[in-house]
Amino acid sequence: MTEALPFLDTNVLVRHLAGDHPEQSPRCRALVVDLETGSRSAWTSHLVVAEAVYVLVRIYGFGRQQAAVALLPLIELSGLKIPRKRLFRRVFELFTTTPLTYPDCYHAALVERSGDRRVISFDQGFDRLSTLKRIGP
Repeated sequence: MTEALPFLDTNVLVRHLAGDHPEQSPRCRALVVDLETGSRSAWTSHLVVAEAVYVLVRIYGFGRQQAAVALLPLIELSGLKIPRKRLFRRVFELFTTTPLTYPDCYHAALVERSGDRRVISFDQGFDRLSTLKRIGP
């Protein structure tokens, strides 16, 4: 990041979405409003998003669609800076329409944006995507 901004950790996203903590959840909601209005800014990483997906799906029982609908608007907040932010629309599209894991969806979206659509892998899940060509090592 070029400007000095605080880093937003996974638990802030989860507490906001789960609303399960009497003190922390309202504070997280207030921060999200500030990020939305632009009165505050922060940055986060792609790993934070992956961890949030994992926690929401595995711990809180969110479905894939529910997690995508909950997280994508947060990712797209103007006050939240994430490198390659536009990639997440495709990641969540794959996550909600295929049985691939979230990391595989992320990697597939990343490869689709690259100049070379080949994936060196033994994971046959990539064969489900006509946009990629899985090749062996």
